[in-house]
Amino acid sequence: MYKNILIPVALDHENIVARKLDTARHLLAEGGQITLLTVLENVPGFVSEFVDLKIDNHLTQKVTDRLKTVAGGDSTIICKVVTGKPGVQIAQYADDNQIDLILVGSHHPSATDYFLGSTASRVVRRAKCSVFVVRD
Repeated sequence: MYKNILIPVALDHENIVARKLDTARHLLAEGGQITLLTVLENVPGFVSEFVDLKIDNHLTQKVTDRLKTVAGGDSTIICKVVTGKPGVQIAQYADDNQIDLILVGSHHPSATDYFLGSTASRVVRRAKCSVFVVRD
């Protein structure tokens, strides 16, 4: 059983979150913690010139609120938002926060992704902890 389970959530694939949460609850040790994490990619410099909103001021709160909704209002689930490259930041967050299992989703990709989604494959390669891949 795992004490700290991290579930990365891509909001455009949130339909698989309920399955990931069910799986996490089965794998979670008594008194354990589940964290939902969304990684927002940084806006390129040439684009930020034309955008008035700062990502940390506006979008982060909206995404956090969306994660809480996806969590079904379960107040025991931690919801976090970070910025950067998802394949890197998910593994880094896990390492920095004593996560012992990352439960990542993967769509049905093409052969160019080696039969695993590109973010999922990056997490599997970089994570220092166990990674459980759930297919959608």
